[in-house]
Amino acid sequence: QVQLAESGGGSVQAGGSLSLSCVVSQYTSSNICIGWFRQAPGKEREGVAAIYFRGGRTYYSDSVKGRFTTSQDNAKNTIYLQLNSLKPEDTAMYYCAASRAVLAQCPMLSRTDAYDSWGRGTQVTVSS
Repeated sequence: QVQLAESGGGSVQAGGSLSLSCVVSQYTSSNICIGWFRQAPGKEREGVAAIYFRGGRTYYSDSVKGRFTTSQDNAKNTIYLQLNSLKPEDTAMYYCAASRAVLAQCPMLSRTDAYDSWGRGTQVTVSS
């Protein structure tokens, strides 16, 4: 099973930036998608970004489009999520997760059930 480990969370003031990393290991095929999800206390888990591991195609939710960027470094088996122009409502635990790609497409970000391997998460806190 794919193993994932996030890092890079922290506390920042509104308008600031953070960079999250997700190291991906134990995968047997590169035909996978790595998604970024977040969950705030009392709220449902929300998909914010995804990247097709083999081709680099990216996907974003409307809530983060233009502010967050996901990218990959294949040599390091690492996926990144750059968070810019952070808002207090971005405060949450952030997770990366893996899903099998279908026809080189990633599952919709609303399909948390399509992602079957998850990291433990890293906390992002944005103060006003």
